[in-house]
Amino acid sequence: MSLSRVVFTAALLSSSGAFAQSWQAITSGSDAELRGLSVVSDKVAWASGARGTVLRTVDGKTWQAMQVPDADKIDLRDIQAFDASTAVAMGAGPGAASRIYRTEDGGATWRLVVTNGVAEGFWDAMAFWDKDNGILFGDPVKGSFQVYTTSDGGKTWLEVAAKGIEAMPNEGAFAASGTCLSVAGANDAWIATGGSATARVFHSADRGKTWRASSTPIPAGAPARGVFSVAFLNSKDGFAAGGDYKQARMAGVNGAYTQDGGASWTPVEVAPAGYLSVVMPVPGAPRALVAAGLAGSGYSLDGGRKWTELDKTPVNTVGFASPTQGWAVGPKGLVMRYAGPALNAAR
Repeated sequence: MSLSRVVFTAALLSSSGAFAQSWQAITSGSDAELRGLSVVSDKVAWASGARGTVLRTVDGKTWQAMQVPDADKIDLRDIQAFDASTAVAMGAGPGAASRIYRTEDGGATWRLVVTNGVAEGFWDAMAFWDKDNGILFGDPVKGSFQVYTTSDGGKTWLEVAAKGIEAMPNEGAFAASGTCLSVAGANDAWIATGGSATARVFHSADRGKTWRASSTPIPAGAPARGVFSVAFLNSKDGFAAGGDYKQARMAGVNGAYTQDGGASWTPVEVAPAGYLSVVMPVPGAPRALVAAGLAGSGYSLDGGRKWTELDKTPVNTVGFASPTQGWAVGPKGLVMRYAGPALNAAR
């Protein structure tokens, strides 16, 4: 069974000092499971989740909850926003449940752009190089991952006859945070996988036309294990995060960094220990990363070599506008604003 089809039913784990100093809870107006987050600026951000739920803030403080029409059964696991008015939301699910919606009026209206016409398909994540050019990928169909690209800001999508994207037995991706796909520069893209004997990262240097896979040291070999998220600071320096979502507090290697564009990886034990669903760069801090998941959240200021725990509040994904401004979203409509130390100075 596709990794992305596994229902994420891990219980909300208890945390010591919930909503500790590093994060401040915000009323979201929703109780939906939130997995998508796109930060545009220190004031504008969008989030997405179950039951066609979309949230938006335009002042960096208050959030407005809305529902995409006729999408109450759609799990919007990824969202890409371009400004306060324009956003693209991705549904993840079998066949036509994988779909793209687009709004140009702040969520007042939404247009269904495309649905996955392959019954066995399951879309996992999307990412954009700029406001026009983006990429989307899904679980293997006939032995290879699906890849699509857009050149008009998500209004239309074309499937790519990609080469080198063949999957191993039982290999798939985790649609856990919209970050198992990452882009950098003008043409580079990376895909993170798991569930098979080895957790891998695929790299494309030509916007998804050709790919090359490399193995990571993050544990795999089970349906719930592998790389859940990948992020790149530039075309060479990146970080992969993951673990086992069924064993959220399991200690051991849950991260790896690369200095050669993903050709090779060095293992790291990220703080907090355990399952991580997301790792994200911090704009304005060239070497800073924040990783998070049901295990909690932590940060690195050196490209992922050393990590400091922020707290143990379970979240699904995070996003930052600057070293001091960011958000986290998660279970039961959880939205938190970053209130921790500035992430651009050595401590």
